[in-house]
Parts: sequence; C-alpha cells; structure tokens
Amino acid sequence: MSVYDLSLSYVRELTPYRPGKPISELERELGLKDVVKLASNENPLGPSPFGLKAAQAAILDCQFYPDGGGFALKQTLSEMLQVDALQITLGNGSNDVLELIARTFLAPGLSAAYCEHAFAVYPIVTQAVGASARIAPAHDGSRGIRYAHDLEALGLVIDGTTRVVFIANPNNPTGTHFSAAAFETFIQQVPATTIIVLDEAYFEYVREPDYPDGLQWLSKYPNLIVTRTFSKAYGLAGLRVGYAVSSPEIADLLNRVRQPFNVNLPALEAAKAALHDRTHLEKTVMLNIKGLQFLRSELEARGFEVIPSVGNFLSFDLGRLAQPVYEALLREGVIVRPIANYGLLNHLRVTVGLERENQSFLAALDRVITA
Repeated sequence: MSVYDLSLSYVRELTPYRPGKPISELERELGLKDVVKLASNENPLGPSPFGLKAAQAAILDCQFYPDGGGFALKQTLSEMLQVDALQITLGNGSNDVLELIARTFLAPGLSAAYCEHAFAVYPIVTQAVGASARIAPAHDGSRGIRYAHDLEALGLVIDGTTRVVFIANPNNPTGTHFSAAAFETFIQQVPATTIIVLDEAYFEYVREPDYPDGLQWLSKYPNLIVTRTFSKAYGLAGLRVGYAVSSPEIADLLNRVRQPFNVNLPALEAAKAALHDRTHLEKTVMLNIKGLQFLRSELEARGFEVIPSVGNFLSFDLGRLAQPVYEALLREGVIVRPIANYGLLNHLRVTVGLERENQSFLAALDRVITA
C-alpha cells in the first residue's frame, strides 16, 4: 500500500495551483539577467512606501506573536469601509479566506457553482473539501463579452446542493467585469440558503461607471461575502494579507475555522499603513489605466484578439497554442502566463508593467512571433 492510498480520493485527484514562474527560477535555469516578470498581476510600482516602512518597523518585534484577531487592521478597515469590525475576517491573502469559506460551508454531497474560465482557486478549494463543482458556461459573445461571466447561465446551474457560489468581479484571468444592475438581478434569484462569494481582488483598479461596490449589498443580502486583498493594488503580495466582509454571523463562523495568527505581524502593520497611502494607490491606478490602453492597442495592432480587461492584466488570443510562445518568451527573458488550465489554450495573460517592461514584452513577442 502506498501512502497515497491513505489519503482522501478527492485530494489525490487535485491539480495544484500553478503560480507564475519566479524571476530567480528563470535566471537559475537559463542563466539570464534583467528578467521581466509580467506573470502574476503584481504591482510594478512595488509596495506602498507607508506599508514598507511599517513592515520594516514591525520586524523588530518579530519575537512576539501577532495580534491573532488583527484588531488594529480591522479597526482601520472598519472606518474606511464603513462596516462593523465584527463583519471582517482576515486571511493570509484572500486565497486563505476563500479556503475558510469552503471549509465552513462545503462538504461531500454539497456543491459550489462558478463560471467557466473563473479563478483557479475556486475549483481547488471546492475539491479539497470533497464538494462537487457546478460550472456555468461563459458568454460566447452573443449576449455579452466573450469569455466573461454569464450570470444568467450561472443562476441556472444552482440547485438544492449548491451551498456556495464563487464570482470574481473583475475576473481573473479574463479581466472582464459585470455591472451593478446585472449583479443585483442575479443575487435576487439566488436562494438565501446559498452563500454568494463576490471576489473583488482587483476592486481598487476599476474606474468603470457601472462597476459595483459589493459592500453596498451586505445589509440587504445576509448570504453575501465580499473578499478583497492587499496583494494587488497595494503591492503587498509577498506579505500575504487579505480579508472578507460579510454579516457578523458569517464572520463568526469563518473565524471558528481560521488558524490562529494566520496573518503575520509585518503584514498586519503594512496593510494598516498602506490603507492611508492614497498617493501610492492613485499612482498605481493611473499607471495601470495608461498601461492597459497601451498594451491593448499594441496587441490589437499586431492582429491579436484581446479580451477587454479592467484589472491590471490582459489576456489575448495568439491564434495558435500559447505554450510554445510562452516558452520562447522565457528564453527572451520575459515571463508571462499561459492560461490553458483555464480552458484558454491559445491565450497568454500579461500583467501591466512599467513602461519599459511593457516595451520589453512587446519587443520579445515580436521576435518570437517572427521566428
């Protein structure tokens, strides 16, 4: 008997999450220098200076455990978001919160629903607890943007076993979003016995007038959970801190399964300070808007079909299998993201970088395509 035989069958069958290739790994493998990484939707401006200073100061006290309840960060979030601190659950990144939700509400015999091309963590946390998945087709382009969430189709796959619905707005890896009106129509049709998880990891980047703030519905729909992160716009991906806002009752349940000290001391302090750094956040957003427009126009000028994005990344169709192009770009010292695991075999996803990084990517892409 193998040790694998001792594990749960649905754990054995899991496909692990595949992160973007680290710069150090590519440098080690190919002996390259000055590698450009545009694979993981990280902030090209780096961390908030306020957050960085706070994290550095907190390191001096790292012999102590952090505040297990994250009181100070919750208070700051409470004031800024205009919610009660009892509604907030902190996580080791928002991925941690997604896992807490699955562990709290899903089990064998129950199901989670999400759309085709949705964030890869949703199927992972669902399968890891033995629940099944109900996957709705994405838009085919006839009624909405191709590859985007089809909320009408999503509503149709919900049945009596569906305890959780995962929805990202905007979605990763497509970058597409849905309007406040579309979400309101959807949420009104979801049974009160089904938890709706609105994943807003890229919330701070979006400036579209029809884009909703999920927090506005919390008082009306007690089965709603909104998740956000400090990994993207705030530039704190390496510190791993995210959060959920929900009813106090849901937060209480999530905190029962949350591991003690799941957010470390530097992360707590950095996140709290970064919330006050409006200058860095605005610079980040403005850089991203300009970079999105530039990359989209340049990729479309080269004949590629680009999925309209409001995140800090773009996915585009190469018209052929993307994996060989991805590998060729690695040899050019540029790391992007193939997204075949999302069902998009011909697409690459590229994060908006600094101007020089965007130019380096395009120059490398031209060399690869020409070759």
